[in-house]
Amino acid sequence: MRKQLPVIVLMGASVLWGLSWLPLKGINAMGIEGVTLIFAAYAILSLALTPWLFRQIQVLKTHKKALFLIALLGGGASLSFTYALINGEVIRVMVLFYLLPLWGVLGGRFFLKEEVDRWRWLGVILALLGAFLILGGFEALGGAPSWIDLIALLSGLLFSLNNLVFRAAQEVSVTSKIGVMFYGCFALAALLLAGGVEEFPQDLSSSAWSALILYALLWLLVANAGSQWSVTHMEAGRSSIIIILELITAVLSATLIAGESMSVTEYVGGALIVSAAFIEALRTKDEKIPNTTL
Repeated sequence: MRKQLPVIVLMGASVLWGLSWLPLKGINAMGIEGVTLIFAAYAILSLALTPWLFRQIQVLKTHKKALFLIALLGGGASLSFTYALINGEVIRVMVLFYLLPLWGVLGGRFFLKEEVDRWRWLGVILALLGAFLILGGFEALGGAPSWIDLIALLSGLLFSLNNLVFRAAQEVSVTSKIGVMFYGCFALAALLLAGGVEEFPQDLSSSAWSALILYALLWLLVANAGSQWSVTHMEAGRSSIIIILELITAVLSATLIAGESMSVTEYVGGALIVSAAFIEALRTKDEKIPNTTL
C-alpha cells in the first residue's frame, strides 16, 4: 500500500487540477474577475508558506537566480493558465496547455543539451499538428488565434521552462520552490492590477470571499502539494502518464457539466496532442540532473 500511495495521491491531485475550472468559474460568477481572483488566491497561498520560506532563507539567498526564474516562469504559468481557464473554454484551454511535450522536448534539447530520439521528435510533430488543427487548421492562417488561445499556449510554454529550472535547482527544496512560485504569481497579478488591467471589486459578498479562501487553502494548496510530493516519489515516466488524467478529467467534466464540445477536427487535434503526451511520458527516464549552475 505504501508503494502505491504516491500513485493514489497523484491521481487525486490530477483530478483536482482537472476540476479546478469549477470553483474558478463559480467564484468568477460571484463578481471576482480573473486577475483579482488570482491575486487574492495566491496572496493567501504565499502567506501560508511564508514561515517555511523564512526558515530556508540562507538556501534561498544562495540560489537567487534560480528562484527569480521560478517566480517569473512558474508564476507566469500559474497566472496565464488560471486566467485562460476562467475566461476561456475549458476543453480548448486544457488541450492547448498540454502542448507540454513540444515545449519540454525543445527546451531540454536547446537549453539542457538533452539527446532527443526519433520517438520524441515524432511526439513534437504530433503535438504541432494537433495544435494546428485545434487552432483552426488552414482557416487559422487567415487570421490570428484568439487571445485566450495565445494565453493558454503561453501557460504551457512557461510551465515547461519552469520545469527545467525546477530540475536544475536540486539543492532547493520542492516546498521552497513552490512557495517562490506562489509569490511570483501573486506579484505578477499585483503588477497587472496596479497597471489598471482590472478594477478591484467593491462591495462583494462575504460568501464570495469565503469561497475564494476555501478554494486557495483546500483546493489549490492541496492540489499543488499533492502533485509535487507524489512526482518526487515515483518514476518520471510513470508520473507523466498519470498526470494526463488531469486533461481527461477536464474534458469529461466540461462536456458533462458545462455542455462544452469541439468539432471533429478539434477532437482529432486533441487526440494527436494526447498521443504526443503519451510518447513523451513513455520515453521519459529518470535521467541524471543536468549539470547547470543556478
